Amino acid sequence: MSNSATPSFPLRVALGGDHAGFPLKSAIVERYGSLLTSLTDCGTHNTESCDYPDFAISVSREIIEGRADKGIVVCGSGVGVSVAANKIPGIRAAICHDTYSAHQGVEHDDMNVLCIGGRIIGSELAFEIIDAFLKAKYEPGERHARRLDKVLQIEAKGLGILNA
Repeated sequence: MSNSATPSFPLRVALGGDHAGFPLKSAIVERYGSLLTSLTDCGTHNTESCDYPDFAISVSREIIEGRADKGIVVCGSGVGVSVAANKIPGIRAAICHDTYSAHQGVEHDDMNVLCIGGRIIGSELAFEIIDAFLKAKYEPGERHARRLDKVLQIEAKGLGILNA
């Protein structure tokens, strides 16, 4: 599918990935670079071995500091970057290898970082998942807002939530 067949997205997106995610990250840059308001490439820029937490931090920093609306992080499986990104207050990251989880995670859980396994899925499926993630909007219905508030309380209090 050519870029002209994909709608543009009025979003600022931060993108990062380690060496295992580099090939897919490069394809994402090529596909979405001109379709977004801005695409910040947080690295890596080659296939030399590097550490996935560094890129989860870089992408998350762009969101927390207000320079990006959403983030995408790619590693080999997607698991490592998901674990790392979720340690950062204000980040709600999830590994998604299907379109339903990608849009539902935003609509119900206000997910702001999409994590993908570059060694798990191919670029065409990744593009469909990214499209679903980028198009989705949080829908703060009563039950979704109530559940997100509980997640935010866990983030603020950690296990201290058990004493509340």
